[in-house]
Formats: sequence, C-alpha cells, structure tokens
Amino acid sequence: MHKVSVPAETLEYIRVRRGKVHLYDTLDPAKTALVVIDMQDTFVSPEQPAYVPYARGIVPNINRLAEALRRSGGTVVWVITTFDDKTLDAWGNFFNIFYTPERRAMLHGALRDGASGHRLWHEMDRQADDWTVVKDRFSCFIQGSSDIEARLRKAGIDTVLITGTLTNVCCESSARDAMMRNFKVVMVSDGNAAATDAEHSATLSIMMKNFADVMTADEVIIRFAAQSAKAAAGD
Repeated sequence: MHKVSVPAETLEYIRVRRGKVHLYDTLDPAKTALVVIDMQDTFVSPEQPAYVPYARGIVPNINRLAEALRRSGGTVVWVITTFDDKTLDAWGNFFNIFYTPERRAMLHGALRDGASGHRLWHEMDRQADDWTVVKDRFSCFIQGSSDIEARLRKAGIDTVLITGTLTNVCCESSARDAMMRNFKVVMVSDGNAAATDAEHSATLSIMMKNFADVMTADEVIIRFAAQSAKAAAGD
C-alpha cells in the first residue's frame, strides 16, 4: 500500500480557498458509481509487461468499496482498456513516440481482447449486475474513448469514485475529465496505485486542489452509511 504524503502547504491552501479539506460531507450511494480502472493482468500480474507492484495491494479496498456500494444501491463499473489496430493508427503520436517498437508491440499485444493481459485480475470481485466499460485511451471520459458518460447520465449518476491504476495516468486522466464533464469526483487514496509513493502522492495533491475530493475507502464507506441511515430515518 502506498504511503501518502500531502504537503502541509497544499492542505493550508485548500483550507483557505474553500474553508475545509473535503469537498463532500455526504455521498448518496444511489447516485454514485465506483469506477475501477485497468485492474487487468497487464498491470496487476508480475508476469505481465506493465506490472505495477502496488496494484495488488489495493484489491481488498476496491472490493470493500464495491460491496458497500452495491449494498447501498449504487453502481460498480469495471473499466477495461482494449487496444486493436485502429487504436495504433488513431493514437499513433503516443505509441510511436513514447515507446520503442518492441515495447509498443508488447503493450499493444497484452491489451488486445482475448490476450492474457487483457483479463480482469482474478481477485477482483466482479458481480453479475456490475457494468463493464471498454476504453481505448487513458481517460474513459474523454470524447470517443468509451460510452461511460452516456450510461452514467442515463442511470442518474452524478458522482464517481475513481480507483485502479495507474494513479497518475489513467485514473488521473479519467478524474480530470469527469470533473470537467460536471461529475462530482472522489479519488480514493488507498484504492489507487502508481509506480512510486512520490508519483501517487503528487497526483493526489494536484487532485485535491482543482479536480476532486480525496478520501480513503473507509471515509467513503462512512459517508455511504450516514446517507443510508438518513434515508431510512426519512430525513
């Protein structure tokens, strides 16, 4: 699990700017989706080409959140990166500049539909009523990457919890775009994984300033329970 360190000056800036650290004192489970990004073998298995050592450590927290949200009437969304030949053509500036030809072929092959690396990690608690969304860019909310926004809107969901890997790549990209599409966004600090503690903490610090609330899994679950109790009391 990552050791999270947010600079004191960042927290002070946030307190001065909005009067408190957390954006959301309550979360309505019925209007919330847990968005689990790229928890696939390519990133979670030590035998795969883009293995993230911290990714396996966040599995229990993601599963706890999924269970709590389902129990409270919310939605769980598994986001799966899928590449094909069209992806290479349409996103050539990324694949051709940021990777060697050998590395490009390895990653592209691992994330093709049907490849071993494409599979959801076997310890993830995916249930029959959960959603599966396929994306072909870092962000699942950027135009043309997936149908997640349309599906969330149709379901009346206005809040997304971002979990998965990498914190500072696909998760950060999705969180930024979701906020700018007017969703309420929470980055789950112990439900995201990066390559290093430094990259993880830096991303969460940036998110807190301008893009999202940052909470632990327990803080999210406490808010679900409080909202459910309030609804049961008829408040």
